Amino acid sequence: MKIKKILVSQPKPTTEKSPYYDIAEKYGVSVVFRPFIKVEGVDIKEFRHQRINLADYTAVIFTARTAVDHFFRLCEATRFTVPETMKYFCVTEAVALYLQKYVVYRKRKIFFGTSGKVDDLVPYILKHSKESYLLPVSEPHKDEVHVPLDKHNITYTKSIMYKTLSNDFEEGEVFDYDMLIFFSPSGITSLKKNFPNFVQGDIQIGCFGQTTAKAVKDAGLRLDLEAPTVEAPSMTTALDHFIKAKNGK
Repeated sequence: MKIKKILVSQPKPTTEKSPYYDIAEKYGVSVVFRPFIKVEGVDIKEFRHQRINLADYTAVIFTARTAVDHFFRLCEATRFTVPETMKYFCVTEAVALYLQKYVVYRKRKIFFGTSGKVDDLVPYILKHSKESYLLPVSEPHKDEVHVPLDKHNITYTKSIMYKTLSNDFEEGEVFDYDMLIFFSPSGITSLKKNFPNFVQGDIQIGCFGQTTAKAVKDAGLRLDLEAPTVEAPSMTTALDHFIKAKNGK
């Protein structure tokens, strides 16, 4: 069966230069952006129940730009002025550069990895073992966020600063896709919640990341496309190859 309509479970790109639009034009397919999940920040009351004093920490580990936003949101809400001496450890350079939204980048001590995994940060963290680390996370969050830290006996405090929730479909909302693309286990949970009687049939399912792939299989669904791979390091590259094989040039 040819692919004609694809649902990408992410927000619509802010630029028309997105590779997804190139794929749509190249193969004559329709690409619809419809997040299955949404993120909401914890309120001050929930945060204070965690009994975390932001002034006790000298370094922060950021796993996503969302974590950056909610850390500084809570700093402002609690009237905590982040000191210039604060150190930042980010999973990618993109996350590190995002800090410019809140701090003067060149005046801060910022470290970042390349793979997007906390494992990359461990060597830097071990070199600064005397720091007091805060790890902002979502609820729920992946084990791979804190497992590398526990493995190396790194002392840190985990704080839930935002929640990943199901973005419910409205009654009567059309769901006529030939392919669904997911980027997190939460997306699969949302699919099952919104469509408890979902039957995959000929619908193709693609995903990015090992944990998402596991969630697809654990849900009893067929996984037709998985990224990243050596040949396709990005979801768009993998999707390009997949549609080419399914639809032809």
